[in-house]
Amino acid sequence: MIYDRFQQEAIDYINQGYSVIVSAPTGAGKTAIAEHVITTSIQNKIGVIYTAPIKALSNQKFRDFQSQFGESIGILTGDVSINPFAPILIMTTEIFRNKVLDEPQSLERYSWIIFDEIHYIDNPERGTVWEESIIFLPKHMNLVGLSATIPNIKQFASWIESVHNKPVKTVVEEKRPVPLHFFFQCQNEVVDKIERLKRIRFAKPNRLNALINYLRQKDGLPAIYFVFGRRRAEDLAFELMAFNFLNNKERSEIISMYNSLCERFDLTREKTGINIFPLIQRGIAYHHAGMLPTLKEVIERLFTSRLIKVIFTTETFALGINMPSRSVIFDELRKFYGRYVRNLKTRDFYQMAGRAGRRGIDKEGFVYCRINPHKLNPQEVTRIIFGKPEEVRSQLNNSYATILNLYEKHKEELFKIYPLSLHYYQSRKNEQKEALRLIESKLKLLKEMDYIYDGALTQKGQFAKTVYGYELILSELYEQNILEQLDEFGLGVIAAAVVFEPRKNQRIISGLSKNSRALKRTCEEIYEGIRHKEQRYRIYPFSKAPSFHLATGMEGWLRGTNFDKILQFTDTDEGEVVRYFRMSVQVLREINDAKVSSYILKEKIKETIRVINRDIIDAEKQLREG
Repeated sequence: MIYDRFQQEAIDYINQGYSVIVSAPTGAGKTAIAEHVITTSIQNKIGVIYTAPIKALSNQKFRDFQSQFGESIGILTGDVSINPFAPILIMTTEIFRNKVLDEPQSLERYSWIIFDEIHYIDNPERGTVWEESIIFLPKHMNLVGLSATIPNIKQFASWIESVHNKPVKTVVEEKRPVPLHFFFQCQNEVVDKIERLKRIRFAKPNRLNALINYLRQKDGLPAIYFVFGRRRAEDLAFELMAFNFLNNKERSEIISMYNSLCERFDLTREKTGINIFPLIQRGIAYHHAGMLPTLKEVIERLFTSRLIKVIFTTETFALGINMPSRSVIFDELRKFYGRYVRNLKTRDFYQMAGRAGRRGIDKEGFVYCRINPHKLNPQEVTRIIFGKPEEVRSQLNNSYATILNLYEKHKEELFKIYPLSLHYYQSRKNEQKEALRLIESKLKLLKEMDYIYDGALTQKGQFAKTVYGYELILSELYEQNILEQLDEFGLGVIAAAVVFEPRKNQRIISGLSKNSRALKRTCEEIYEGIRHKEQRYRIYPFSKAPSFHLATGMEGWLRGTNFDKILQFTDTDEGEVVRYFRMSVQVLREINDAKVSSYILKEKIKETIRVINRDIIDAEKQLREG
């Protein structure tokens, strides 16, 4: 195989046994480096772990690698476990972090860890997981980090070198294999110069059909249209109903393929599948996290077959999933970041824009930005597109479970671990001081609440160290013997309540059963006590409150009710219900894995998992059948 310069450079370092961080634009071909590591490791009979930031990407990589490497590939994501002792094991970064802290001996046969999308270390919600995985990486393992463009890659590599006392090589590629050409729709006209964007007092609205007609004339299809809202993705797709992008042969092909896939994934009577069918016949689709995972997979397959010509999708479609197109369209250049809407980061822009231009097919990729001059001025557009990508910054915030695991091994010496973090490496003195205070406060709270007593973890502490993210609420329920007394329904309801995150002002729309009401009251009392203590110790963010929005739906599902029927008990999107039920299974497995959980509790949990994890919820079934 002939490699590009940066691929060959990275491979040469890997062959010499060095850890490597690779920074290259989206679509540049970083996966070839991972494939080299896997191929040579299989030949040399050594193990490799491949981690991805989201389960959808883990699943896709499992399929891709399984078709290449067969039985050598396994996957472990919390809700899926296929061939879990395989020499090449794909997992989410959370699962890897848990293994590093809880059972490092299980990693002895693995010599390499590949962190895909390693820039995720600066994700506010989940970046800590990457940081902890790198800090506690077993000494015998080398790492390969694959990243979108990051300007502070040298600093990042130096930090890893300082933690592990061995060299980390950096490989940088700034050139895209397929160059991008930028266009702007403003005042319902398409222009190719930012200077032609004028601030106008009375703006003409941008029309979607005008932009799509322009793309058709310029041979700009297929196109991925990025939208920052699920409903908006669907509405825009239906707005294109007057268009038909397919000839008779393509139409016949896509109908046959869609029907066959729907049959395979048991979607023939699914309402959303029926609703989207008129769009599919015209070469149009939408794709977002609110859809059933199986339907999303069907849409992805149709897109890779090149029969979908315009797809409206949210930004997760840009994350590592190999779905390039000739053009990318941005609905706008602003999105919701945590607590407020702001202009896109340059790195986020290119994560999506990088899907334009199919390597080996297109000479260039086309990126269209729809601009509202009242919301965005030309200077900001220039900053987003031509500015320097943002540096990777630590988002470290150790969980209670991590602190308990570290205390068990290091006692009070655990404070010496913070100086190994990227946070310490990058921060000023006052920020370091505050981070250390936060760890100290969490440790004090754990001691006050009897998770630690007389220099050792109590039974409750042993339980809490296995349930990452929901430690305090579940451990208090465990200590008060409430988990032990719950039946399968109660265990399912509590698992769904701890993982569910309601939208702003979302209400419980169906009446709760007597048992769920009692459980909700108990949890609210316990949570108030936890929150009061966290406030006193100035711990932030607060532990997540349990939310019982899916309680009635979960009870119905555990009774064997049809999935369509349980959707009437919630206003949560069907794909989200599937996701939360799968997360519930993962939490129940963590409780089951706690060594201190009783035999009776473990047996009840196994039964609860068995009943939840069926039909559309069974992620493993989807992977096996796919």
